[in-house]
Amino acid sequence: MNMNPMLDKKDDDEGYIPFQGLEKGTVLQEKRLFNESPLNPRKCCMLLTKVLYLLVQGETFTTNEATDLFFSVTKLFQSKDVNLRRMVYLMLKDLLPLVDDTGVIIVISCLTKDMNSKIDLYRANAIRVLCKINDISMLGQAERYLKQAIVDKEPYVASAALVSGVHLMRVSPAGVDLVKRWFSEIQNAVKSKAVMVQYHALGLHHQIKHHDRLAVSRLVSEMTRSPVRSHYAHCLLIRFTCQVMEDEEDPSERARLYEYLESCVRHKSDTVIYEAARGICAMRNVTSKELAPAIAALQLFLSSPKPTLRFAAVRTLNKVAMTHPLHVATCNMDMENLIGDANRSIATLAITTLLKTGSESSVDRLMKQISNFMNEISDESKIVVVDAIKTLCLKYKQKHRMLMNFLSNMLRDEGGYLYKKAIVDTILLIISALPEAKEAGLSHLCEFIEDCEFTGLSTKILHLLGREGPSTSCPSKYIRYIYNRVILENANIRASAVTALACFAVSLPDQQKRILVLLQRCLHDNDDEVRDRATFYYSLLKTNHPLARQHILEGFAVSLPNLERALLTYKANPSSLPFDISSVPAAPEPEIHTKATPTSGFGVRPAASTVSAYAEALQQIPEFASLGALFRSTKSVELTESETEYVVNCVKHIFAEHVVFQFNCTNTIKDQLLEEVSVKMDASNAPGLQAELETSADSLPYQVPGVVYVCMRHDPENFPVGRISNTLKFSVRDVDAATGKPDGESYEDEYQLEDLEVGIADYVKRTPCADFKERWEALGDEAESRERYTLSTVHSIKDAITQVCNFLGMQPVDKTDEVPPKKSLHELHLSGTVLPDVPVLARVRMGADPSQGVNMQVAVRSTHLPIAQALASAL
Repeated sequence: MNMNPMLDKKDDDEGYIPFQGLEKGTVLQEKRLFNESPLNPRKCCMLLTKVLYLLVQGETFTTNEATDLFFSVTKLFQSKDVNLRRMVYLMLKDLLPLVDDTGVIIVISCLTKDMNSKIDLYRANAIRVLCKINDISMLGQAERYLKQAIVDKEPYVASAALVSGVHLMRVSPAGVDLVKRWFSEIQNAVKSKAVMVQYHALGLHHQIKHHDRLAVSRLVSEMTRSPVRSHYAHCLLIRFTCQVMEDEEDPSERARLYEYLESCVRHKSDTVIYEAARGICAMRNVTSKELAPAIAALQLFLSSPKPTLRFAAVRTLNKVAMTHPLHVATCNMDMENLIGDANRSIATLAITTLLKTGSESSVDRLMKQISNFMNEISDESKIVVVDAIKTLCLKYKQKHRMLMNFLSNMLRDEGGYLYKKAIVDTILLIISALPEAKEAGLSHLCEFIEDCEFTGLSTKILHLLGREGPSTSCPSKYIRYIYNRVILENANIRASAVTALACFAVSLPDQQKRILVLLQRCLHDNDDEVRDRATFYYSLLKTNHPLARQHILEGFAVSLPNLERALLTYKANPSSLPFDISSVPAAPEPEIHTKATPTSGFGVRPAASTVSAYAEALQQIPEFASLGALFRSTKSVELTESETEYVVNCVKHIFAEHVVFQFNCTNTIKDQLLEEVSVKMDASNAPGLQAELETSADSLPYQVPGVVYVCMRHDPENFPVGRISNTLKFSVRDVDAATGKPDGESYEDEYQLEDLEVGIADYVKRTPCADFKERWEALGDEAESRERYTLSTVHSIKDAITQVCNFLGMQPVDKTDEVPPKKSLHELHLSGTVLPDVPVLARVRMGADPSQGVNMQVAVRSTHLPIAQALASAL
């Protein structure tokens, strides 16, 4: 029997929901309360609360219901009760998007009266409701009151107007134009003595100018020289300063901005100090001298009596420890004291930071301490622990066994998908980086999939088992774990398990007979994907097909959409030659992330996202129909920034004797119409390219994309490269904002675009290669070219591989683009097809030297020696 009745009452109160079971029909019937005379403010407030509750719960109101309720609510403006008026404002903000224009006109009239009221509460809330009006043109004279409110003496009213400006800019482009007309008033508000007014004004000022990098830099420069009274504005200015410093090229100006950040570290407000320290720590290429004051400030916060400051400091130091562990190590004594903090999130971050910065001898002690409260912290904190363990394993390799056991225990605990995924990904990374940890890691993962509830993780682990399991000392023990998934799991996991079994069968001939029996049992599975895979693998293995190993272990080395298109083309054009899969591009073809909008003349944008669509679009233009077959199309290259007046990107289409440049143009100025749009290309720095044909778009209205083409001829025996300068030329006509139609005469104008690079990779198509060594030997060394290079600015094999692949435009094969961490020697295999249709292979041997960069020996083989020489010497 419970002797504490107050405890029962408290429990009952916690489970009580005042409006549970509330019905919309009942609430709408009660709106007659708004017609009573005199009004009962308390009852009206309760009814409005019920309606707001329904809206928050996702209850939908029809247009008629919302309109009737809206007009009933507007009658409450006659009441002078302050609390009721505030509820009316809240109600109107939610109902305005649901009513028609008539209702909007009525509410604007009511709000205009309140904006002229002597009661500041009415004025401020009326302004906040106005920003919910979607059609900006209906504001009318209310705009004048909004501008006056920005410089109002009452901070509450001025802040309401500034915040409303922020919301209006997010509604539509018309809202942006409206707020830009308040710029002088906003500039005055930035100098306000009121804390919140200065903060909101600075934020709105930046939002207006954030597309103009020079204007933002000027704003930051001015504000850092003038006194800022609001600590909230200080925090905002610190963020803007850090953004400007990332792009600042003038060393003296960057040093002055850093001095401002350093002065903020000595500010009297804890908020400003933390924001400045966090900003300095987050900067790219920050030096040890610049980092020192930020670390010192965060170290003081570690001993603060406020939990929020301790948490903020230790979380920031935890991130800095990833890149600057030696600097954070000076705080280790203070973080040791946080291990026993009552807030488990702080304790977790402290321990994980110590793991990143401490010595190898402290690992065992720290892991034992953190295991004591792992069940008490959230999944987000556990993920932080997992990341720290990942860093430790790569740093102290001899500790991997103890850390892997710890991860295995974490896998058995309850947790969400992201938490378990972080653990699995960490184990996979450790297995790939430490060969001696492979068998222990695979065993832990096999135990995990026995009870794993996440399909994605199970399929990932099964794929790993199929790839790595056959090469272990006792591969047969993994077959049981895999076949259990065929019996017990869903269709997706069963299909992955069948593939894993086939990998074991093709890699282990002595186990093949047993595995064929298991695959035979899968032939009658309920799921068609599982049956198809089992049938395919069983047939390959049973008949000892010569390509069984390639199909099972490597899969398709080509993009499936590309293969489908190639097969359709082959069927549409019958040939006596068999289909050649090596002619199918390996990489997915570039996409066009824009919608098709037809314009007159040549301004027709392709409506598809494939190279075949490009080819079809070019064939429809008579001047390009005779160019022959399209060899390849490159990815689009941006020639302007996305925020500029005119947005232009270019796609290069490569033919046997021509290069067609497709310029996708968009006009982002609302009150302008562009006519006779063309691009003038200067190819004087790209010898071998000669302009042959130019097309223009007749018109380019606001936000309607158009296309301009330039066709250049080149010698089919050579591959011209170089930089081409481009100028967008057009005629401009002003557009009447009221009618949307152009008026007046046009005038000619031009816009300088970024230079366009034409490289050797543009003439190369990525091609798969099933057996590189065999094809390399078959080509022989008669048409081989060798060169030596040193990449002095590159200091890792991985970065060198990326640069070589991008520059040559060839396909990495045999997984040679994957490099184990800290490997200093590597051999990269590349395959491709050069214009017009010449196969080419490349072998790149690399060696990383800390003092010189990456040394490379490039060997290229082809059926044509000039092509091999051109590629080998291109780097």
